[in-house]
Amino acid sequence: MSKKVTVSVPASSANLGPGYDSLALALDLRDVITAQLTGDNQVEVSVTGIGSENLPKDESHLIAQTIIQTAKQLGVEIGGFKLTCANAIPQGRGLGSSAAAIVAGLILTRELTGLEIGDDYILQEATNIEGHPDNVSACLMGGLTISWETSEGQANTRAMNVNPAIVPIVGIPDAELSTEKARELIPTQIAHVDAVFNSARTALLVAALVADPSSLLDATADRLHQQYRRSAYPESMKLVDLLREKGIAACISGAGPSVLALATAENANLALGLISVAGFTGTALAIANEGAFVPVN
Repeated sequence: MSKKVTVSVPASSANLGPGYDSLALALDLRDVITAQLTGDNQVEVSVTGIGSENLPKDESHLIAQTIIQTAKQLGVEIGGFKLTCANAIPQGRGLGSSAAAIVAGLILTRELTGLEIGDDYILQEATNIEGHPDNVSACLMGGLTISWETSEGQANTRAMNVNPAIVPIVGIPDAELSTEKARELIPTQIAHVDAVFNSARTALLVAALVADPSSLLDATADRLHQQYRRSAYPESMKLVDLLREKGIAACISGAGPSVLALATAENANLALGLISVAGFTGTALAIANEGAFVPVN
């Protein structure tokens, strides 16, 4: 039989308010992808769940692209293969669907070729493809990740566990938004006072997520990117404002337009209710403390 392997990859929410391009949470909403070598030099993709009607079914699919390009880069002839994708991560909603696809493709390449590719390689290549390390780090490592790049472009990350009292709730709208469009709205320069504001909140946010959730409302405040993008997702920002007015730590998830509320047991139901009234689909999700993994048969 031809080689067959499966990988499970979680959704992720980046930025978390002030931690632009550096902080992310892995969320327990997963795409499960199976790859099987066929030896016929053909690429076939089948998709169930999210994206079944509009995602490519050939080598232009992002996972297939990643496998083909990575194998070529590593000097390996991989031949044909079939991908079977069971998708649960919403597309174009700021929940890391492209990062999950890229990480899945890199791990499948490792498993299909048998090459000794470490997580450091996967993180670097995923960052190169995605353009920034936040979502790919959370997807790969799980939990809360703090990511950065050296001046030479080397991607690095540190993962840590989140205080179990925190209940992440995502509000998902019907509309989509491309990351590229959202990034175009951010100015190239910001005021020094705003940089200081975000620096302090980002540091506080790590402490709040790990040790003391009582600081989450202050810690998720942002002056770097969300207000500049308000025109791209006005309804999402209205929901963020409403949640925060009610004392619930809320922010835009990644590039949006989904909203992330970092609730606790005391206000989780209130958050879900406000999200529903605003016309968003609200879902409480566990934090995925385990990132991408290959299930044991």
